[in-house]
Amino acid sequence: MTIAIGDKIPAAKLKEKTADGAVDLEIGDLLKGRKVVLFAVPGAFTPTCSLNHLPGYLDNLDTFKAKGVEEIMVVSVNDVHVMGAWAKASGGEGKIRFLADGNAEFAKALGLEMDLSAGGLGLRSKRYSMLIEDGVVKQLNIEDQPGKAVTSGAETLLGQL
Repeated sequence: MTIAIGDKIPAAKLKEKTADGAVDLEIGDLLKGRKVVLFAVPGAFTPTCSLNHLPGYLDNLDTFKAKGVEEIMVVSVNDVHVMGAWAKASGGEGKIRFLADGNAEFAKALGLEMDLSAGGLGLRSKRYSMLIEDGVVKQLNIEDQPGKAVTSGAETLLGQL
């Protein structure tokens, strides 16, 4: 079953690359009592993700914060080292949290996984964006095609705040 507006984010472990190495995180702990934007991409360093999706959130970081968003997070079914490298290469390190869902545990818990094995990418996350308040989904935007970043883009979510 796919997560919907009004649902609570299910428990799942993610990883984040820090100066001290990889850290295990529980998504519920990151969301508790906070207003957060979370968006997901099928893969770090992929063209649509790097050139279209992520830049919109980086470019609008101050606008999101002015509208009460405390933090922006991006999650992908990649390992923690790839996500750490993407944070550095994209200029997003220290601005957006780059979270690894290496085994697609979170994507599956949300019902937002997709099989891209035909293209050699295996199980991945659908592209989406969410506004989450105290662990509850307030807005949800799921792309109908993985190569597009319009429905789940920063401009769409800003218009919903």
